[in-house]
Amino acid sequence: MKKLVFATNNKHKLDEVRAILEPKFSIVSLAELNCTEDIPETANTLDGNALIKAQYIHDKFGLDCFADDTGLEIDALNGEPGVYSARYAGEDHNAHNNMCKVLAKLGENKNRSARFRTVIALIQGDQTTYFEGRINGNITVQPRGASGFGYDPIFVPENYVSTFAQLSAEEKNQISHRALAVKQLVDYLQQK
Repeated sequence: MKKLVFATNNKHKLDEVRAILEPKFSIVSLAELNCTEDIPETANTLDGNALIKAQYIHDKFGLDCFADDTGLEIDALNGEPGVYSARYAGEDHNAHNNMCKVLAKLGENKNRSARFRTVIALIQGDQTTYFEGRINGNITVQPRGASGFGYDPIFVPENYVSTFAQLSAEEKNQISHRALAVKQLVDYLQQK
C-alpha cells in the first residue's frame, strides 16, 4: 500500500482525508513522524501556504507528502476571510469566534454567496503538483448543526438546505471542497 505523509496537525482534516483515501493509500500523520512543529503559513495564497507546509516536511524528512490550505471566500466581504480563514478572528484559530466575526461583518446583507476552496500541494521527489477543489454555497444567518468543524455550521452548499455541520461525515465527504481536491489527488496518483 502506498504511503503518503499528510502535512497537517489538524485532526479534523486528517480524519476527513483518511476517510476518503484509505484503504487505497496509507496516510501518515505528522504526529506519527514525531513532528510537532507548527509550520507557519506565511503566504498570501492558498497554494502558497499548501506548498510551504509540504516543502517543510519534504525537506526535513525526505518523504513524499502533500499539504492543503483551505479558505472560505465570501462575495459580500470581497473574498474574506480567504487565506486567513483559520485565524480570521485571531491567532488562536477559534472556530466559534471566526464564525461570529463573519456573521457580524455580513450583518443583514442579502448577498450571502460564498465558496470553500481547498488547494493541495503534492511533492513527489522533485516534482510539485497542485489540485483544487471548490464548492459554492451560501452563508446562513446563524449557525446550524453540530458536526464538522470550522465554518461548517454556517455554510450551506449549493443545491442543499442543510449546512455542512448538519450533513453526515459520509455526505460531506462526497461533495466537499476537500473531497473534490482529494479525488483529483487520488486520480493523479492512480494514473502514475
